[in-house]
Amino acid sequence: MTTEHSPVLEFPAWLYGTTAAILRKARAEGRWWAREYLETGAFPQPRQMRQVAPGEVLVVHSGAEFNLGRTRWWVHLFGEVFMDLNEGVPKEERQRMRESFESFCLGTPWGVLYQAVSPYPPWSAERVANRLASVLRFWDVLQGPRYAFWPGKKYTLEELMDDIYRKTLEAWCPGGPASVREHLALTVERMARATREDCEEAVLRVMPVVVEANTDLKHREVLSAPDFLRERLRALPPKDFEDISSADKYAVNGQLYAWDRELGRH
Repeated sequence: MTTEHSPVLEFPAWLYGTTAAILRKARAEGRWWAREYLETGAFPQPRQMRQVAPGEVLVVHSGAEFNLGRTRWWVHLFGEVFMDLNEGVPKEERQRMRESFESFCLGTPWGVLYQAVSPYPPWSAERVANRLASVLRFWDVLQGPRYAFWPGKKYTLEELMDDIYRKTLEAWCPGGPASVREHLALTVERMARATREDCEEAVLRVMPVVVEANTDLKHREVLSAPDFLRERLRALPPKDFEDISSADKYAVNGQLYAWDRELGRH
């Protein structure tokens, strides 16, 4: 489902308030969406929307703001709908429902923002390319607010995407355009048509960068060795490889820690 692009940015009204109020409303929204999905097989737009004024701050990460009683946009709490959404749908239907819900979210600027900042697995090249392409579709309207991602910092959209995706962009397009928007577009183009070999090369480029950032890894020298990484990547089952094939730093991070633990057992 794709919505019309509005020149005015609107988010679900229940995401604005104190954290306590939003948490209560999130549960109700999750149950409502579950009922609608079971009845119609689709997800309707939120019942009430609220305009986001230019320059208004959206909290998009739990560690960015510590005054939880403050009335503002707590966008990262959107994820709270998933518990009641899942519980409201039979277990055998949940996978199909989650796929449908992600498609629904990617047709809205608020859903796109959540999926880009707080994406849940899998992080396959196909899925991440689709998420980033959706960010680009809503880029102009999402440039209006400022984003609280780290304490004391208010990012522009370009700065936010640079913080989250710079390592992945460089893995797919080393030395790419200076503009984050253009770099994203080029990455989406390459990622969307990538072969397994293309994905492997991107993952191999990002892994040493992630290792360097994680000083608590116990076998950092081994985990930075190209031959070791290539051998381990090629030994991964197809599904496990697909889950990191986007070269997303968070997905790659999990695999590196798994190998680090394995090395420690030998």
